Amino acid sequence: MPLAQPDAAVAAFERLLAPEESERARRFIFKRDRDRFIVARGSLRTLLGRYLEQSPGHLQFAYGKHGKPFLEHPSDLLFNVSHSSTMAVFAFGKGRQLGVDVEYVRRDLDATAIATRFFSPAEVAALNRLPGHARIEGFFNCWTRKEAYIKARGEGIFFGLDNFDVSLAPGEAAVLMRVEGQPAELSRWTFATLSVHPDYAAAVIAEGNDWRLRCWEYGDVGR
Repeated sequence: MPLAQPDAAVAAFERLLAPEESERARRFIFKRDRDRFIVARGSLRTLLGRYLEQSPGHLQFAYGKHGKPFLEHPSDLLFNVSHSSTMAVFAFGKGRQLGVDVEYVRRDLDATAIATRFFSPAEVAALNRLPGHARIEGFFNCWTRKEAYIKARGEGIFFGLDNFDVSLAPGEAAVLMRVEGQPAELSRWTFATLSVHPDYAAAVIAEGNDWRLRCWEYGDVGR
């Protein structure tokens, strides 16, 4: 979903927010960032309200130890959210944990230097084997898959990005290849790559291998 919306749309989304969300929005220094947060959170509430057939403004969120949100009242509908620059992506599933990540593709960054700092040795080696023109795509494949996985686990960066390996080569299937000390994780999760926009990379992961990915643009949901 594009986060750049007219002021009238931002105001409509803001009316859906809980007091603590409105307070969080006010802490942003720049209007652009404040508006993007409001649109992302208001859109999440709208989508959850459609799935649950409830008023979006009445939904209550709770948060895991490392900040992963979930519905306060028991529900088998689980969700995850990611946003980068002007794009937001939402993932929903029933009865299974999941994680999603989207990143704006910056083609001017030093992918090798960042990978060396954050990725596992096997991933750094795989990235360095790619031809130069493919390294940015490989880097963002890796980054979004790693972020989606740690978000699905609900542990964020506390788990450690170098404690596991994912595939990254362009055109290669998205796969969780190693989790330090937890081999059962490899069969627990399934990845999918998302095509949201040419300027963005995105990935989703969910428990099990018996699920089917269905994608909509924001305005199409519920039609």
